[in-house]
Amino acid sequence: MASSDNPEVVERGIKDEEKGEKKEGFLDKVKDFIHDIGEKIEETIGFGKPTADVTGIHLPTINLKKADIIVDVLVTNPNPVPIPLIDIDYLVESDGRKLVSGLIPDAGTIKAHGSETIKIPLTLIYDDIKTTYDSIKPGSIIPYRIKVDLIVDVPIFGRLTLPLEKKGEIPIPYKPDVDIDKISFKKFSMEETIAVLHLKLENMNDFDLGLNSLDCDVWLSDVSIGGAKISESTNLVKKGIGYVNVPITFRPKDFGSALWDMIRGKGTGYSIKGNVDVDTPFGAMKLPIIKEGGTTSLKKNKEDGGDDDDEE
Repeated sequence: MASSDNPEVVERGIKDEEKGEKKEGFLDKVKDFIHDIGEKIEETIGFGKPTADVTGIHLPTINLKKADIIVDVLVTNPNPVPIPLIDIDYLVESDGRKLVSGLIPDAGTIKAHGSETIKIPLTLIYDDIKTTYDSIKPGSIIPYRIKVDLIVDVPIFGRLTLPLEKKGEIPIPYKPDVDIDKISFKKFSMEETIAVLHLKLENMNDFDLGLNSLDCDVWLSDVSIGGAKISESTNLVKKGIGYVNVPITFRPKDFGSALWDMIRGKGTGYSIKGNVDVDTPFGAMKLPIIKEGGTTSLKKNKEDGGDDDDEE
């Protein structure tokens, strides 16, 4: 019995090994076949991974309160069917500190064999930034990094994340400081006086301001003399001072006893409230100008018998 059993055991072991090798070889062939078929289908139908790129960053609105940012992202779909843009996840940070983040769901669809520019709107609220980060001062320029994840759903590939990143700089603007250096007369009468406000504007920012226009209301000795407008191009260099001349018309008799103090050169209290339109390296801005409780002198022109020298 023992002699007849041994060959049987050996023969069965060999047969089992042969069967296992054949089975594994068959599965490998099936896998290779499926893979080849998948590649052929992918090549024939033309499915591929979409691509995305940040093509531009715009600042349509920027003032003392906030900065609106538009991020242009060009998404290209090489597939024969539209692909849904499921989510847009974004983060804006400065030196590793989060400024703003958010999620935009159901952001649309990218057409088949096409490209579309997706506009991602972001808003930075300066009060939030300054409250969170004491080191960020008004008038400064800070670096930023925008990180965007586009999540798309592509046939065959499934759900994909397209990561994007863009770096740049953004300002934290500050209003110019304004003073009336002096007021000079062009025509003087009790009924109507034509004068010129010599305004001194100090740019408190770390970037240049190209002044295009100025619109303000003026009070002399607490009496409103109305509004004044100019369109005068002046460059206010960063941390620098510039001067503009603003023509005004007022009636001295409206000032009462304060008129005589002005004429005697004892000084005139004034207030200014208005706005300036400026160009900056970051786009156009409208910035406020405010001065309350200031004091200046009124001077007649030399041809009218006055002394037109500057006085502080």
